[in-house]
Amino acid sequence: MSRRSVGTLALPWSTDRPRAPKRVGMDHILLFVTITLALVGLVMMFSASAVVAGKKFDDSWYYLKRQLVWLTFGLMLLHVISRIDYVWWKRLSFPLLGLITVLLIIVLVPSIGGAKNGARRWLLLGPISIQPAEMAKLISVIYLAAYLARKEDRLQHFSTGLLPPLLIIGVLGGLVLGEPDLGTVVVLALVTGGLLFVGGARMAHLSTLALCAIPIGLALVLMSPYRRPRLMAFLNPSSDPSNAGHQITQSFLAFGSGGLFGVGLGEGKQKLLFLPEPHTDFVLALVGEELGFVGTAIIILFFAAFVIRGFQISTRARIPFGRYLGIGVTTLIGIQALINACVVTGLLPTKGLTLPFVSYGGSSLVVSLTGVGILLSISRDRQAGREEVRYRSRRGWPSRR
Repeated sequence: MSRRSVGTLALPWSTDRPRAPKRVGMDHILLFVTITLALVGLVMMFSASAVVAGKKFDDSWYYLKRQLVWLTFGLMLLHVISRIDYVWWKRLSFPLLGLITVLLIIVLVPSIGGAKNGARRWLLLGPISIQPAEMAKLISVIYLAAYLARKEDRLQHFSTGLLPPLLIIGVLGGLVLGEPDLGTVVVLALVTGGLLFVGGARMAHLSTLALCAIPIGLALVLMSPYRRPRLMAFLNPSSDPSNAGHQITQSFLAFGSGGLFGVGLGEGKQKLLFLPEPHTDFVLALVGEELGFVGTAIIILFFAAFVIRGFQISTRARIPFGRYLGIGVTTLIGIQALINACVVTGLLPTKGLTLPFVSYGGSSLVVSLTGVGILLSISRDRQAGREEVRYRSRRGWPSRR
């Protein structure tokens, strides 16, 4: 007869029958942080875009109405995905990988892909345009999480463990770079490196890859007719304040005008056609002008809370796939927020990366909310108990009781 000890008591009845996994509610703190950022973003995006929309479309509400539709759709998707067992994403990793590869190829076809400002990044579906590169970020995380869950014991070996995912992500990165979109490639590289590090890859391998990537990145910047001026403007914004350094110079003016508490919501001046793209990449600069240092700091603290909560959820997942998936999604959103904040404050060269949940952009918003839905599903962890039994039995490990 099997016996089980609880404290100092021995229970004489059998405990051989596996218990059903405990059902828990989703993480309400993460949901609150996400919805707050999205609603604040909706308000700031409207404040930033009203003048631009009125000039372009004779409708000051143009961007707000579109963003509101995307936000509604994204929240519905978040609700549905949060109730789907995240284990399904592991089974869908390869089909999703094939789908995004096809979409990234299609978007490069001149007669299909939509072009703007010299970049071909959009698939036009009637009145709707989507960016496959945004989807590629999340799908790459799903693929890497599934790969690491299967091959984590081989990750110490370069050829059989580390090289296969690098080749897959390299193909996706090459297609994205053809659009061109170096910012997304940088995000993919950072998230991939972070997940491989967490998965147990050798530091010697990762550091060697990083050293090889630096000269390649510099070559891509210095050989580009538009990236090189951005780098020069980053090093010395005042050298060309009316051309390459115009955007970052206006961003500095926005933050400087805001001071501690800002000039007031809706009272910013840089959105009056001085700061280019105030509702997309540089929306945080408008936050700094209208809400000041305090408002900007609160937004940054909300992102910090999101990252902390996301990692807490990830560490509680009971199977490796859940842990890697949660860490990947959290890192993806956190890195984009960090890079965007560094760009608008002049700590990094200008890149076309939006601020998650806050900037205008349907594809970015929906993908970010989808990622949150996955995190909420991990926080529920309904099926992980049974998956863990199968995972451990395949490796000959004793099951946890």
